[in-house]
Amino acid sequence: MALASLERGVPADDEAALAVLAAQLPAEFRGGQICLTGKDVSDAIREEACAIRASEIAGLPAVRAGLLDRQRAFRQPPGLVAEGRDMASVVFPDANLKIFLTASLEERARRRHKQLIDKGIHATLRTLFGDLAERDRRDQARAVAPLVAAPDAVHIDATNLAVVEVVAEVLERFRKGK
Repeated sequence: MALASLERGVPADDEAALAVLAAQLPAEFRGGQICLTGKDVSDAIREEACAIRASEIAGLPAVRAGLLDRQRAFRQPPGLVAEGRDMASVVFPDANLKIFLTASLEERARRRHKQLIDKGIHATLRTLFGDLAERDRRDQARAVAPLVAAPDAVHIDATNLAVVEVVAEVLERFRKGK
């Protein structure tokens, strides 16, 4: 939704236009790819501009309403792994396993910085730190679907864990049924 709004030039504060876009969003999953209007956007949706836009529009009630049924429709047998700031608390409150994954703001900024630099994208740690702090503040304060842990979520602090360790922990929780 964030990428589509950026590509179409729909302002973050135009809730009516964003709602129309959400209702008609041409998004689909093909194997390991995320496609928008048939084009692989798996990398593009992880760019900083998309993360910021997603946070800006995530609290708009009309956008939320336009996306909720579509998000839930992606859950099909044998199951779904969904990632996002409100997947367990709002979109899939009946999920079998809910993980609330955290890491310190400093570590998230450091990881994002490395990720961008590795892709050849200029970024400063200070700017990323500020952007992440603002996104957290905005997402926690929004009236609709705020960033909160589901009451029955398993908390995992990944500040000092490598990706493989996080994956192992999640898989272990899944095998144990929590």
